[in-house]
Amino acid sequence: MSTAPAGIANLNLQALPTPCFVLDVAALRANLAVLDVVQRRTGAKILLAQKAFSMYAVYPLLREVLHGVCASSPHEARLGREEFGREVHAFAAAYSERDVRELLTLCDHLLFNSFGQWRRFRDLCRAHAGRVSYGLRVNPEHSEAVAEMYSPCAPKSRLGIKREAFVGEDLDGISGLHFHTLCQQNADALERTVAAFEARFGEFIPQMRWINFGGGHHITRADYDVDRLCRIIDGFRQRHGTETIYLEPGEAVALNAGSLVATVLDVVHNDGDIAILDASAEAHMPDVLEMPYRPEVVGAGQPGEFAHDYRLAGHSCLAGDVIGDYSFPQPLAPGDKIELLDMAIYSMVKTNTFNGLALPSMATWDSDSRELKIIRQFGYEDFKGRLS
Repeated sequence: MSTAPAGIANLNLQALPTPCFVLDVAALRANLAVLDVVQRRTGAKILLAQKAFSMYAVYPLLREVLHGVCASSPHEARLGREEFGREVHAFAAAYSERDVRELLTLCDHLLFNSFGQWRRFRDLCRAHAGRVSYGLRVNPEHSEAVAEMYSPCAPKSRLGIKREAFVGEDLDGISGLHFHTLCQQNADALERTVAAFEARFGEFIPQMRWINFGGGHHITRADYDVDRLCRIIDGFRQRHGTETIYLEPGEAVALNAGSLVATVLDVVHNDGDIAILDASAEAHMPDVLEMPYRPEVVGAGQPGEFAHDYRLAGHSCLAGDVIGDYSFPQPLAPGDKIELLDMAIYSMVKTNTFNGLALPSMATWDSDSRELKIIRQFGYEDFKGRLS
């Protein structure tokens, strides 16, 4: 029997301007409940990695459970400080002096990617010691990510300090270590990473007040081993007596909680039927092209699974603006709505205005209360303001 993925519960697509990102608040609450179980069982603190999800309209809900945010730039740090209001952690591959001066006014934790950067800014940081905690990102030289593009520990990676670089360095003023190797993975990958981290950096752990286990933990995925994660955290704390352990998942917070709704503009034929949408892979979901991957579409299946095959494509002038090949039980026609799944994470933060295409509107939908809110719509000034 053919099956097709279901979309956001009870959502009336006709009520939405398109293209439009829709966040299901009920699904977000369900994810937060899972994350809170981990926090309560282990005492670990979970942070929102804003690089994956930054819809600050729902920060009041997130801060009821999560302890703060991670930032990779002064702008993200400022967003976290102004809109989230709890802990703000920052890490970047490198900082300018201007970045550091601004981050020191915004952050509770500031992490450095090299001893060179730490030495360069150490005197500046000492003026904020006591209010800001400083850490180093390390490279455990253990790769778990499937694609090298997403592996912080790939050969010649610019991310993290290798063990050999610690020789002769002074850790005075450093309160924590951070590692990150995962990408959409389960607890078994973390367990292997922790072992590699301990093997290379174990001698420094007793000096640290906190250890950050990084991101990439798919904690809210249906098959994720939450019990194993809790055992890993508890075991690490028992072995080392670490005061605080942080995790900073981005995807897990809003996993399967949002869709991108689009409208079919036209159907053309060229070695098959092609449905052109008012949503673009290039402009609105660039990871579809960068990873690449094929997003699931509500009511659709693999080519040949249902009676009518279509290639879904964007309306930009990029020849490769293609979302993927699908089949549908009924033929598509201009005006039909398409719901692309799991688009709250990364897609929302990576949109661009290539070709002058309008940014998708943003909305929240509570599938429990059935309350729809159009949070924002974008226009010409948003496009023009980025160009001069």
